[in-house]
Amino acid sequence: MQEMTVNANSLHWQCAMQAVTAANRHAEGIGVAVNAAVVDRGGNLLAFQRLNSAPLHSISIAIDKAYTAVSFGFPTSEWMSVIGDQPALREGLVQRARLVIFGGGLPIRIGEELVGAIGVSGASEREDEACARAGLEAIGLAGELIETPDAMHGES
Repeated sequence: MQEMTVNANSLHWQCAMQAVTAANRHAEGIGVAVNAAVVDRGGNLLAFQRLNSAPLHSISIAIDKAYTAVSFGFPTSEWMSVIGDQPALREGLVQRARLVIFGGGLPIRIGEELVGAIGVSGASEREDEACARAGLEAIGLAGELIETPDAMHGES
């Protein structure tokens, strides 16, 4: 008989809150104001925090960075290398709603299992990603990042 359900782990909301708090504390420490979001494995928002002076447009960008990272399972900063010199990808993918192709979104893995993602927006790409990494470090998962799968680069 065919299986009818799938059991899948997801990040707990308390870890999600701890991660966004750590990301924002890191931002304060380096003198930038950001928005930080964590989504579960299905891309649903689990936690969000905005530093008082963080850009308002960056609210949805932070959420979408997390959504993009969990959707594809690799950091949003790697999209430009994935797109490379493929014009169809370069022109087509960026028109997709909620797809963010610059840094600040990181998948959250426990072992090799994707359980969520964090997205940070409001500072430079490098600073956003550093804040996101601080969020992962706070929940003990900074070492769990897996780089872009070779299949995304057109390799087998």
